Amino acid sequence: MADEIICTRDGGSDWGGGARPGCGPLRPVRPGGEDGAVPLRQQIFEAVRAEGTMSRVEAARNLGVSPGSVTAATTELIATGYLEEVAAPPRDSEAPRGRPPVALAVRPGAGVVAGIKISSAGHSAVLQDFAGGQIADHAVPWSGRRLSEAEVLEQVALMLDGVLANAGLSRSDILAVGLGVPGFIDGEAGIALWSPLIEGADLNLRDCVAERLGVPVIIDNDANLLTLAELWFGDGRAVSNFAVVTIEHGVGMGLVLNNRLYRGARGLGTELGHTKVQLDGALCRCGQRGCLEAYVADYALVREASTALDWQATAGVPSNVLLARLYDRAKAGNVAARSIFRRAGRYLAVGLANVVNLFDPEMIILSGERLEYDFLYADEVLGEMEAIAIRVDRPAPRVEIHAWGDLIWARGAAALALSYVTSERLGASGALSET
Repeated sequence: MADEIICTRDGGSDWGGGARPGCGPLRPVRPGGEDGAVPLRQQIFEAVRAEGTMSRVEAARNLGVSPGSVTAATTELIATGYLEEVAAPPRDSEAPRGRPPVALAVRPGAGVVAGIKISSAGHSAVLQDFAGGQIADHAVPWSGRRLSEAEVLEQVALMLDGVLANAGLSRSDILAVGLGVPGFIDGEAGIALWSPLIEGADLNLRDCVAERLGVPVIIDNDANLLTLAELWFGDGRAVSNFAVVTIEHGVGMGLVLNNRLYRGARGLGTELGHTKVQLDGALCRCGQRGCLEAYVADYALVREASTALDWQATAGVPSNVLLARLYDRAKAGNVAARSIFRRAGRYLAVGLANVVNLFDPEMIILSGERLEYDFLYADEVLGEMEAIAIRVDRPAPRVEIHAWGDLIWARGAAALALSYVTSERLGASGALSET
């Protein structure tokens, strides 16, 4: 089944699924499921936003409700400024005649949200309108050192003010901020349990940042936000079950099951980088030994290179510089350098096979800055993943390589904020009012 593993590499800042209009998961209706607790007005709004444009008749058919119910709900959504009527796009093979057909679309001016990601390599931020359109962005490098609580608040505030300045807006224009940080994050409680970027533990990050900014804040693990970006804007929009594995300074994972991001009971689900691949093995930055991350992440490759290649005087040299040097040697045929990537690739294959065996996803997306090193997803790595995974007479999950830029993490944070504001405004507890 090796030929059924599809590996693609996409560059630049555009999305693999960006040609399709709209944003948000194109999820099917599940009668009697979780959608039953979501008010019809929110279901209609999210369906329209996902498709870009949708007629009332299509909304009624897709949601399985009466046209009268859709008309009543959309009248309310239009009156309060969340939807607007637009000319319906022409259908192929249909010549326009009579009165032009009318469709529904999200009114972009219904609100603005911000998405911010802070990391050891650099911070990024975006502003997006209520239809998911990007208004402005802002990015700055970072030194890699750990931040105190006060410094975290300062950096987040600087990023928000920077992206607002680029758009000519102020904090009062923002409905919510989505914030992504690396580490173990309990998003529901708003607590950063542990982060390699932040000093200390059990920081009430959500409330502290919200107080500093003066706007609602939602936080999550950065890998979850990258997964949300794929679910809202990328190739995961039309896929019900998929996993995103990130390889950068650490190894992260996000998982979508039945069109929804899975976080676990404590917000610690899918910590692939901290699954154990070697008992009493290499030391991980989390303090334990034998984690997958301790064999695949930046610092693991640099550690191996410093020993195998007898590198001296590398203290203070950025890891990306050392990794580029290691990669150049591997490409030039250096046996030791190639063996370091080969070993990391084999451990990665074990991790990916475990994802397949545990969750049976339709697709696995490999993403992150280290995907520039193709040794980590070479044919032999993906072939080894397939050999280790459960073998049945069914197609193997396809593997896609997405080497996007830093802004996708911030776009995932913005999607988190959009989802929050939509539920707050249009959900069962929301008091619908004019925007």
